[in-house]
Amino acid sequence: MRLILLLALASLVAVVSACFLGSTPLPAERLLSALVGQGLPGDAVVVWMIRLPRALAAFLAGAALGISGAALQGLLRNPLAEPGVLGVSACATLAATVALYYGFVGASPVALPAASILGALAATALIAGTAMRTTSVATLILIGVGLSSFAGAIMALMLNLAPDPFSLADMINWTLGSVANRSFAEIAGTAPFMAAGGALLFLTRRGLSALTLGEEAAAGIGLDLRRQRIAVVLGAGLATGASVALAGAIGFVGIVAPHLVRPWVGHDPARSLLPSGLLAGLFLVLADIGVRLIPTTAELRLGVVAALVGAPLFVLIAARRRGT
Repeated sequence: MRLILLLALASLVAVVSACFLGSTPLPAERLLSALVGQGLPGDAVVVWMIRLPRALAAFLAGAALGISGAALQGLLRNPLAEPGVLGVSACATLAATVALYYGFVGASPVALPAASILGALAATALIAGTAMRTTSVATLILIGVGLSSFAGAIMALMLNLAPDPFSLADMINWTLGSVANRSFAEIAGTAPFMAAGGALLFLTRRGLSALTLGEEAAAGIGLDLRRQRIAVVLGAGLATGASVALAGAIGFVGIVAPHLVRPWVGHDPARSLLPSGLLAGLFLVLADIGVRLIPTTAELRLGVVAALVGAPLFVLIAARRRGT
């Protein structure tokens, strides 16, 4: 509980800190006035229309990936598991790319998030259907890897056949991940899917703890393995699809956060769910602050910064595990 409170407090401080940063300096008194609906109208627009939605989008997208990664690692008992392993992230990104390629985005502002969530749900339905027919975890992983590879190939084909440079740039930007220019309306459109997925994963926490004893022992104490797999896969699919809809493709967050949290919760998958979500959300908020602070001619993408930080960190964690 102490770890959860500490991470929640750090996340709140990070989100508020993110409201200070931007091209226009904003002193503390002006920021506080804008947050309570007072002060200059321009300050309120900057805080409520630009900076606060961006920080909240980063936190929610990271939290969804973190809790999904922790649940999948507990279910598969594989430290390399993350939302991308089951192909959900790749299919959600592919569906968003299709919406950009065919110009559906211009027809409706909700076309892009809707396409992304539908892509994630399609992949989730396929994985869930497989989970109902097999008891093999390896089969689920192999199908997920196949889905990721196929989605990646289709995306490469669409990038190769992009009708114009503008469509190509939009598709590349989406695959790199970003929360720039996100609005409360976009957050409201994806948050219910994140909440539903997160709640479903939280309900599976006792089963995840039981699985640390092994599948046979878990079944022996009354755990329905098939129902547990379907619930975790469906929850991870909903949360991950909504995250991709909101922030694009962002890797390594879902795999790094559970690794960092696990030693602090006694390596219990059930106790790692909430801390992993909070830590992943905090990580993306800080990464997005870094995106805005690093001086470059073109703004770096959140997915790029997350991978630049997350990949070496993951290598360090893996090396320390090997040495112990």
